[in-house]
Amino acid sequence: MEELVEYIVKCLVDNKDAVAITSEREGSEINIIVTVADDDIGKVIGKNGRIAQSIRAIVKSVSAKEKIKYNVKINK
Repeated sequence: MEELVEYIVKCLVDNKDAVAITSEREGSEINIIVTVADDDIGKVIGKNGRIAQSIRAIVKSVSAKEKIKYNVKINK
């Protein structure tokens, strides 16, 4: 799942080298933490958070068959 999020985020940003994807497991949930450069944070979040919501919706739909819940968090 991290690879999917990384691919989507790298397609959105200008500074692809600054993208870092990490994951933390908390029980039956996995938190995917996206870190990007300060200049690219707006491109990943989008106006009114629409791009971030879309990324979360894609992750949710891909992981629908699994018993694990994925959360996507965006940091700068």
